[in-house]
Amino acid sequence: MDRAIVLRTTGGPAVLKSEPIAVGAPGSGQVRLIHTAIGVNFHDCYVRSGLYSTLPLPGTPGLEAVGRVDAVGPDVVDFHPGDRVGYITRQYGGYATARLIDASALIRLPDSLDDRTAAATLLRGLTAEALVCQVFPVRAGHTVLVHAAAGGVGRLLCQWASHLGATVIGTVGSEEKAALARASGCAHTILYRTENVVEKVREITNGRGVDVAYDSVGKDTFVGSLQSLAMRGHLVNFGQSSGPIEPFSITTLFEKSNSVSRPNVFHYFTEPNRDSMAKILFAALADRVITADHHHEYAFDNVSKAHADMEARKTAGAVLLIP
Repeated sequence: MDRAIVLRTTGGPAVLKSEPIAVGAPGSGQVRLIHTAIGVNFHDCYVRSGLYSTLPLPGTPGLEAVGRVDAVGPDVVDFHPGDRVGYITRQYGGYATARLIDASALIRLPDSLDDRTAAATLLRGLTAEALVCQVFPVRAGHTVLVHAAAGGVGRLLCQWASHLGATVIGTVGSEEKAALARASGCAHTILYRTENVVEKVREITNGRGVDVAYDSVGKDTFVGSLQSLAMRGHLVNFGQSSGPIEPFSITTLFEKSNSVSRPNVFHYFTEPNRDSMAKILFAALADRVITADHHHEYAFDNVSKAHADMEARKTAGAVLLIP
């Protein structure tokens, strides 16, 4: 029988429980999908902990997965049993061995992309594309600050921004992660546990600051990110792994004419942009502009450990559940 990770109450990683489920026949516009690899993201940790209240309980977390089409609804014509597909979706339900999902959410995978690489890349890669190509279009000559530079999105941001000709500064928590960040295109790394990030950024940029700061950490780094910006620099906050950002006065931005955004990838990955974003991502992978070689795999029922390791910063790169 198929299984799903069901969240019945919020809390620590131990609240994630595997339960048997019955996946029915696909209805109008749906397909039944057998998962082969499931992406685990910090968003899932926020949902599990209660920081985000976007999943009605009881419910099954998970925003992305890859698999094989098992059956299609009567009016689905674009997909057929056996097709390899992936998805990112706000419908949740990814933490399952099989599921029903709207066919409109699916992305057909190229033959050159294996299932586990795809699952390690879809949400992170589409997020990176949105951040460096749309939210703040990075170009040659820019100086970019990336927090958590050895993380799943962080490494992709470093690779992509470096390819575009930017000078990338990455913050990391250890020498091991610094090596990963440098291998991903960081010209400079900052050990945030022992070094003052703002002072190091000023030193590296000769006092100018950075054109853009990509910050997925939130509470612990937000003020420092603002202080690290150059004149007219932009802060992109796209996560809160350290907790929610405390309220701040908008007049803080006046001193250097700075700006702040809090983008949601699902607001960018919509029609008519979906196909073009997927093509750009797949081309970047094929041309090795970005790579997803480094990921951690956990057995499906070991999801609690996956969450605990992510929150303890024991992982570098993507995290997958393997049914």
